[in-house]
Amino acid sequence: MLLSKGFEVEMYTGTPQGDVIGLSDKIVAGLDGFVREPDSRNVEYTTPPLWKYEDLLCALLRPRLQLREFLQKLGNYTLIPGSTLALGGSDRFFRSDPSNPYHDYIEQTYGTKVVTASVHINIGIKDPETLLRACRLVRVEAPLYLALSAASPFLDGKATGYHSTRWGLFPQTPTHVPLFESHAHHIRWVEEQLAAGTMQNVRHLWVSVRPNGDRRPYDLNRLELRICDLVSDPISLLAIATLLEARLLQLIADPSLDPLENSTLPATNLPEELLAITTANETAAAHYGLNAQLTHWQDGRSILARDWIAEIYQDVWAIAKQSGFNCFLSPVQKILREGNEAQQWLQLHSCGFDIRQIVTQASLAMRERERELESELCSPVAA
Repeated sequence: MLLSKGFEVEMYTGTPQGDVIGLSDKIVAGLDGFVREPDSRNVEYTTPPLWKYEDLLCALLRPRLQLREFLQKLGNYTLIPGSTLALGGSDRFFRSDPSNPYHDYIEQTYGTKVVTASVHINIGIKDPETLLRACRLVRVEAPLYLALSAASPFLDGKATGYHSTRWGLFPQTPTHVPLFESHAHHIRWVEEQLAAGTMQNVRHLWVSVRPNGDRRPYDLNRLELRICDLVSDPISLLAIATLLEARLLQLIADPSLDPLENSTLPATNLPEELLAITTANETAAAHYGLNAQLTHWQDGRSILARDWIAEIYQDVWAIAKQSGFNCFLSPVQKILREGNEAQQWLQLHSCGFDIRQIVTQASLAMRERERELESELCSPVAA
């Protein structure tokens, strides 16, 4: 059994020297498949829902290759890795669509805290109650996916003390989002937020994971994990998605993995206790990534993020192998061994490399990695 999956990928554009430049108006006007964000300095593309990871890899690569070609026609521009404005520019907003009232609200309410680049992973689950159960499990384990993907240790030319500055600063909205106990609970809560104005529209639910669909909150068909930083290496991104899919397949086969059933925490209000633990875990993962000391939702034990990920990896390996995608899961071990992108950048920084050098080198490495994967795996698709 395989689930459908796809990505929403936000990326910065800029110069080979690492300076982020707003080009989204030109990109959206000149290229199909790209949409603008409120700030013009990043742009988004979406892969279609696909079942095979081989197809998903090429769907990830092809738009990037097209975008790079288009950027070269505009000038000497490229794609910039990372999830924050590492070298500067967070002091002002560059509107991509000045006439959009929702963008007015975002700029005035949140400022440049939302001018980040990330990857949203969507996994198809059609049954609404199974989907909400999946959202509960992924919500309490979302800090693990943040730890794997963290790639924003710098902002405005300084190391911030975070592995994911993006998630550390990002305005999660509304301020309190419950652990939805059913589809009916989700519908009721969203309707209440819209009536109260704490959500401007059904898209204005910015939390680590949410149920998604074509007519939210009523018709839902996929889980959307929103916590990940931009993972510049497509193979690493596929590995993270594979871990997520295998965990969801495990839950579908064994619904008792639901945290509301499986947790042994001695709490009078278990959903709120699980949320409190999860919020603290997200903060720890944003700061320390794979080395974060977390609290396990199941029994309250203290555990390092990397050790928790390794436990889940072992639990789901057989499922991935049976489903035929274990080769895409195995690079998770490389991330655990070598560190997330933020750790690698911070290691270079501690050795004396300045932030511009690190971003410039990472940008070159991302381009070379894409070329390598294209020539080895996707040339018939990209041609």
